[in-house]
Amino acid sequence: MGHRIERVNSLIRQEISELLQRQVKDPRLGNFVAVTDVSTSPDLRQAKIFVSRIGSEEEKQETLSVLAAASGFFRNELAKRLRLRHIPELNFQWDDSIEQGDYLLQLIDEVSSDSSAEQHKG
Repeated sequence: MGHRIERVNSLIRQEISELLQRQVKDPRLGNFVAVTDVSTSPDLRQAKIFVSRIGSEEEKQETLSVLAAASGFFRNELAKRLRLRHIPELNFQWDDSIEQGDYLLQLIDEVSSDSSAEQHKG
């Protein structure tokens, strides 16, 4: 991936995170929606915005639909803040890596507590 694309990804991630924290006041988004990653196409026409939050499957779907509906707002704000010839179309996608990490930590905790219980028996 080119250095310019990485820079654009980073800028878009920062700006959308800031907008979510300071300007988007939709109660359906809850308190904590994290922008985990941004992947922009080489021609800078499309950007996948990966988001995550803790919640039920319904809340996840609602979060994605609220963000999709607000994508025009995000693009307008990005146009004001970033010096890009074209502001990419924003496509919000769910990132479940935080949940996967949490699940793995739970499994490790279970294995650790099982093995320490075995050691105390013997």
